[in-house]
Amino acid sequence: MTRRITFPRLILNHALPWLLLLLLGSGNAESRNEDHQTYIIHMDHSHKPSAFLTHESWHLSILKSVPYPADHNNMLLYSYNHVIQGFSARLTPSQLSEIEKSPAHLATYPESFGKLFTTHSPNFLGLKPNSGLWPSARYGQGVIIGIIDTGIWPESESFHDKGMPPVPRRWNGRCENGTAFSPFVCNRKLIGARSFSKGLQAAGINVSKEYDFDSPRDFFGHGTHTSSTAAGNHVEGVSHFGYAKGTARGIAPRAHVAMYKVLWATDTEESAASDVLAGMDQAIADGVDIMSLSLGFDQTPYFKDVIAIASLSAIENGIVVVCAAGNDGFPQSIHNGAPWIMTVGAGTLDRSFHATVTLDNGLTFKGISYFPESVYITDAPLYYGKNDVNKSICHLGSLNPDEVTGKVVFCDNSNRIDTYSQMEEVGRAGAYAAIFLTDTPDIDSDEYYVPSLILPTSAGTSIRQYVTGKNKSKVKSMRFILTELGTKPAPHVASFSSRGPDPISPGILKPDIVAPGVDVLAAVAPNIPFIEIGNYELVTDYALFSGTSMAAPHVAGVAALLKAIHREWSPAAIRSAIMTTAYPVNIAENEIGGVPATPLDFGAGHIDPNKAMDPGLIYDTDFQDYVEFLCGLGYDEKQMKAVIRRNQWNCSQESTDLNYPSFAAVFTNETTEKNFSRVVKNVGAEDSIYRAVLEFPAGMNIRIEPSTLKFTQKYQLLDFALSVEIDKESPRVSYGYLKWIDQYNHTVSSPVVAIKT
Repeated sequence: MTRRITFPRLILNHALPWLLLLLLGSGNAESRNEDHQTYIIHMDHSHKPSAFLTHESWHLSILKSVPYPADHNNMLLYSYNHVIQGFSARLTPSQLSEIEKSPAHLATYPESFGKLFTTHSPNFLGLKPNSGLWPSARYGQGVIIGIIDTGIWPESESFHDKGMPPVPRRWNGRCENGTAFSPFVCNRKLIGARSFSKGLQAAGINVSKEYDFDSPRDFFGHGTHTSSTAAGNHVEGVSHFGYAKGTARGIAPRAHVAMYKVLWATDTEESAASDVLAGMDQAIADGVDIMSLSLGFDQTPYFKDVIAIASLSAIENGIVVVCAAGNDGFPQSIHNGAPWIMTVGAGTLDRSFHATVTLDNGLTFKGISYFPESVYITDAPLYYGKNDVNKSICHLGSLNPDEVTGKVVFCDNSNRIDTYSQMEEVGRAGAYAAIFLTDTPDIDSDEYYVPSLILPTSAGTSIRQYVTGKNKSKVKSMRFILTELGTKPAPHVASFSSRGPDPISPGILKPDIVAPGVDVLAAVAPNIPFIEIGNYELVTDYALFSGTSMAAPHVAGVAALLKAIHREWSPAAIRSAIMTTAYPVNIAENEIGGVPATPLDFGAGHIDPNKAMDPGLIYDTDFQDYVEFLCGLGYDEKQMKAVIRRNQWNCSQESTDLNYPSFAAVFTNETTEKNFSRVVKNVGAEDSIYRAVLEFPAGMNIRIEPSTLKFTQKYQLLDFALSVEIDKESPRVSYGYLKWIDQYNHTVSSPVVAIKT
């Protein structure tokens, strides 16, 4: 950053706008009855008079100068120094209008509210204690992961500090005092814990005193789960009520954790943008290496997107930012898709949880179940409402308790009612247990309050024939709490995982990567019941959660491991290593709504941590590249200042073709060819020779020049050009791959996607 040294002139020039603002304010007849609202005010810090030693003192003086100010200290919620230069405050429209007249004003963001995107996984990712990335990275030792979430349960065994190295000297953070939280609960694992709720409270949204804590302590378990997934320590003998038994450990178990609580127990479990900004601002100031966010706001251009703006500041400080893609599950539903953010979708693990049912005729079926008690049902009558359509599908209010009490109820498949509603009906009627039929199970692990299992509809014919026969039908046995490894296909993209193309920048392929996000076992807060069975409320220290919220901390953990090995790598280099070494998802077994999945669903593929350690080539990107990208979007001067937080920049190329590890070609009716240019850095052997292998379907053509890259030294840069052509008859989405392969078994893979609009 360049600083001017003509201080007398600077004081004079920069004081005048605020003298003018004072005069404007004094003459303004504002109604004292105007409503107050929270605004995030983005200021041009070069206008700060040198008489103010800190930005906060300047911000307070601005608030003091507005018409009819209340206590300006109470008006100010946060003063931001890193994510943006500015502040958040409670203002009336008239007060805001006066501030916006100042030449120091850049942008205003009305308060907005975001939402959450809510053991075995290290093994599934190929992480082993004696070889590969784990020992090479010393399990992430010395790296600090900042988690922006719902807080943390510090007493969890996942946050014990046995075997942890000392806190890095560069760490500037702290653990704060608060309700049921003391700085003494922190240790060498949990090295920082802060909370931010001023924005939420200023908006009049009450934080629950019954279920939450005015401190970094977790109320919901989400932040504890994501933190332990990313960097939890080794804990033996954990399970989800008997399911998934084993040793829990985070992806980077020797990394340090810092929690920034920005989500609170309210009616909507929302987060205020001003609080999220404050948490991210503090994380940058504290010195985190990785920032993980499993939350998001409505999709909006980057100059209005608080997470995008704050993340770009973090990237400029060398911090890797990993964000969940969202749980909306349909095309163009990507959240957190800015190209400097690593955007993560959710995939499955090769593990399933089930129960078995054996009928009295000897037929045995295995189905999905998370019922949390080890019950064993034998010789129970089997009920099926065969003469009543509503009873046969267990429609709400249809079952007669006199007919089903003490029996196992068989509920047929129907598009008139979902499985959860069927379970509610079975529970209401007092049935002993249940068998459901569906090919699209929609029940979460905390909703199995009746002993039950879900079978595919293909099993329906055999069960229906038996239960409608002449003899009395009976269930010989039902067994629960069974875990099976090696389930195929795995991974496949979770149905809820948000899909591309990114609505803000469809020319940047999003999500970037897919990681485990379904039935992930990790630590939770044991303060609230997980499930109610009969008259009993069950709690647990470890539980299965699903969501892109669970996928993002997996990638944050891998980024921490890579950072531990390659301290000199930029955030873009780490992203490139993760993307170009990913392995493709099994497309044939991965249909979403009858349509085969594409890179718009899974990005570069599924994360492969061990290969990411030695990628061979990397696609690097610096801050100026992002400036050029933003220029190419046609942003005006004020919008540019809002995103990049500076007054001067160079837009020499104005291209939206970033040096990205993937290619997304967007075609209109008038275009059939797109051209890209890329630069790769050799991080492998100095004499590496890479040859291009192109894979593409009929109706699509990919060309590359040159087709061979010959390096003579490590860290050497070479460039190439790639072009994509499609036929007018090609499908709406088609894709192929560019693979650079060298003599040392490196395969540097990039998806190439063509999208017709």
